[in-house]
Amino acid sequence: MPANISVATINVNGVRAAAKKGLIEWIVEHSPDIIALQEVRAETSDLVEIFKQIEKLDGNSWHILHDAASAKGRAGVAVISKMKPLSSRTALGPKSFDSAGRWLEVDFKIKTKTLTVISTYVHSGEVDTPKQVEKYKFLEAMTKRMAELIKEDGLCVVVGDLNVGHTELDIKNWKGNLKNTGFLPEERAYFDTWMQKQGWIDLGRSFHPDVPGPYTWWSFRGQAFDTDTGWRIDYQIATSKLAKLAQSYLVHRAASYDTRFTDHSPVVVEYAI
Repeated sequence: MPANISVATINVNGVRAAAKKGLIEWIVEHSPDIIALQEVRAETSDLVEIFKQIEKLDGNSWHILHDAASAKGRAGVAVISKMKPLSSRTALGPKSFDSAGRWLEVDFKIKTKTLTVISTYVHSGEVDTPKQVEKYKFLEAMTKRMAELIKEDGLCVVVGDLNVGHTELDIKNWKGNLKNTGFLPEERAYFDTWMQKQGWIDLGRSFHPDVPGPYTWWSFRGQAFDTDTGWRIDYQIATSKLAKLAQSYLVHRAASYDTRFTDHSPVVVEYAI
């Protein structure tokens, strides 16, 4: 019988703040097997303390892998799991390129299969600034690594906050964002390469073809959440072999604005491995 493995990806927008606002309760309630976090913005010791609290509530033993950003209090990605990881990697691109806190590959043994989960946090960018240059550098390095991974023909999924809406269906106000970072043609072209040329499967779009969203991020400003003026920028992008095993795809949108523990929603996929 296949093992059902649930993988959650969450941009926590600062894990310490999220833990105080409901992240702990969400994990205990939904109990995903593997949790990929982005924008941790904390030390590994902070994650350890948070998951000690979770362990007292759910009785699980959690394994924590964390890659912090070079700049303290910025970015940071983690993969936290009920099962012990086999191995992990953080290298991405040339040594001169700083990808710390933005790319974490973790391998798991599921019966006789190896599952690779990659938590990634793409730069937000800013048009006509060095921030946008760094974003393109990262997307370029990511594209090269994804080309290598797809050739291995294994069970692999790239998850996280990719800070780009791929198509017009992925942003409520796409017309007003045609010249803004996050929806630039040059950014979206990378997604075309991954999906159309390399063969990766965007599970969000696979489960929800030809419909707007479901969105995963809403600004804290104004009425964006209440009017569902959102962006779909949190992804689970799988190899075709793993995509065939995906049983469900859910965006865990908070019940109301004031019950959110981050400005993103968790995206959870269950795989029958």
